[in-house]
Amino acid sequence: MEENLSENMHAAAKIEHSSEVSKKECMDLLVPVGHIDAQLKENAQDCEISVKGLSDKGNSMKNTTEKTYICDLCGLVYYSKQKLLIHLPVHSNQQNNVFKKCGKTFNERKNLVRHLRIHENEKSFICDVCGKSFRDSKSLESHFCTHTGVKPYACEICRKAFSGRGELRNHLCIHLKEKPYTCEVCNKTFSRQPDLKIHLRIHTKEKPYACEVCSKTFARSSDLKSHLVAHSTEKPYACEVCSKTFARCGSLKSHLLTHSNEKPYACEVCSKTFARCGSLKCHSLTHSKEKPHACEICGKAFIKGNELKVHLRVHTMEKPYGCDVCSKAFSDARNLKTHLRIHTKEKPYVCEVCSKTFARSNYLKFHLLTHSKEKPHACEICGKALIKRSHLKAHLRIHSKEKPHACEVCSKTFSRSDYLKFHLLTHSKEKPHACEICGKAFIKVYEMKVHLRVHTKEKPYGCDVCSKAFSVKRNLKRHSRVHD
Repeated sequence: MEENLSENMHAAAKIEHSSEVSKKECMDLLVPVGHIDAQLKENAQDCEISVKGLSDKGNSMKNTTEKTYICDLCGLVYYSKQKLLIHLPVHSNQQNNVFKKCGKTFNERKNLVRHLRIHENEKSFICDVCGKSFRDSKSLESHFCTHTGVKPYACEICRKAFSGRGELRNHLCIHLKEKPYTCEVCNKTFSRQPDLKIHLRIHTKEKPYACEVCSKTFARSSDLKSHLVAHSTEKPYACEVCSKTFARCGSLKSHLLTHSNEKPYACEVCSKTFARCGSLKCHSLTHSKEKPHACEICGKAFIKGNELKVHLRVHTMEKPYGCDVCSKAFSDARNLKTHLRIHTKEKPYVCEVCSKTFARSNYLKFHLLTHSKEKPHACEICGKALIKRSHLKAHLRIHSKEKPHACEVCSKTFSRSDYLKFHLLTHSKEKPHACEICGKAFIKVYEMKVHLRVHTKEKPYGCDVCSKAFSVKRNLKRHSRVHD
């Protein structure tokens, strides 16, 4: 494979000049850049060039019928005389290599050759493995490393290796404390000028990258690339460990860390480690308390730009992620993913203490507190401690008498949104949670869970004094008064 790559990159083409135009006449076209236009007008004669492949010695091949123009000095192939004439001054003995089309000057001819391909949109270096084409041999070399797995560029500080020099350069910014590029609008600093340029689009609202499928625009090309995955069902990147497939190579790389448990990025403040650099970046903001992304409608601020994006849908009522099973729609893709587990009955999060399973990681997190008896959120007014911060927030409304959630049907107010949600079902008479054994339906899923204990005879709440057990917690509370 490496030999083929080398042949591709260094293959030379042999040139035959027609009898009408001598080789000397062709070489006379090596003129200063400033005279290219004049040469294009004056040299009306065609310099007819045909190509012979490297295998011509053994098996003679027919010359292509199409006119092909090849530079006799470096072997580059062109399909129009004009492009060849533009290319030829690269080999002249000028001290400065100037390309007239854009006025850019180069100290070395090889840099001018590379630059010319940008204007010509020529990608003559092709990967033998996947067919992807590149403008220069260095880009092809770097790309080829993605197939071989070779990572020749290593960071001297942390020894992390990269396939391309550009990737290493970007990585070094993590170690550099210097951030010389400052945003004039918000004074945020950056270690790289391209990062500042992209950041400025937050202020200018510029989104130069448009999706050809749905016309949605993006500030960064990488965001557009990620978005295009939503339109494609193709997932070409497969995990060799568990066979899970991904639409993006980056997603596969992140997934592989779940198998290796490798977390190379460490927080300098609390030493917490992360599998991804982006995760560390977001975590660092929790120490600085910085929330750079603010909602223009209600002023609520967020650490991540994506969190703001999802939050804005609260105001726009946009719910772009629909369930194919029950047609329920969601504003966030993660919520849809979690919702689908209701239909699949999937509960991937397992408690190591009691083996109870959960559909969501935060459900498991809060469940674990029931084993540790830890209640980290305490009310400053009455001292009551609660497991969740949201529970504390709701509890505080008991003291403030605040009930911000109002029913549109009867105007009854509630301190919590879930109370309103359940109340609304009393108007619709809807009871979405049905018992699979006897068919009895309930408004709340919790009510159905409690009801199921009638069939299973399960009594999880036991009295510490007399060992009597109950299926419902409130019945245990009522019973406990007997012993008081």
